[in-house]
Amino acid sequence: MSIHKMIQLHPDVGDDFNELLADAARHAMFCSLMCTSCADACSAETMDMRQCIRSCLDCADVCDATARLAVRRTGQNIEALRAVLETCANVCDLCAEECERHDHDHCRLCAEMCRECADDCRKAVPTVQ
Repeated sequence: MSIHKMIQLHPDVGDDFNELLADAARHAMFCSLMCTSCADACSAETMDMRQCIRSCLDCADVCDATARLAVRRTGQNIEALRAVLETCANVCDLCAEECERHDHDHCRLCAEMCRECADDCRKAVPTVQ
């Protein structure tokens, strides 16, 4: 299944497919799941991982909202979409920074995903018009 294909099939998209926005939606969806999984893994660690768990769960929620807004093609809410993309990039950076403080493989993977998502969200912002 491809979110790119789903967006392209929307009646309001036509020839106006925004690949960078679709990439951001896809990565935000994956990032939400990675952050949720990392938070769960952190809860099983013996050390105090409260801040990492909080950062991951906050990031997961923001990424989920970003993915949902990014795939909507009916009507327009450009200001909200730009704002959520920028917020997602910033929250992903914060989560990556927190995860990078820990020497767990799950935190390393989560940080990588957060960095990719932040990069894609930043690339998508100027394309939203």
